[in-house]
Amino acid sequence: MAEPVIGYCVKCKEKREMKDAVEVSMPGKGGERRAMKGVCSVCGTGMYRILGKK
Repeated sequence: MAEPVIGYCVKCKEKREMKDAVEVSMPGKGGERRAMKGVCSVCGTGMYRILGKK
């Protein structure tokens, strides 16, 4: 089983587990940045978590 992804929900103002988390690529400093995109498991708000380099 995959490890749950934790991110900060700006609506709940707490760290929450992301549902349906997928890795995406987004524009950032000096090129592309990796991030996890999902929804808050409590309120359903969209969440992102910036990841480090591979």
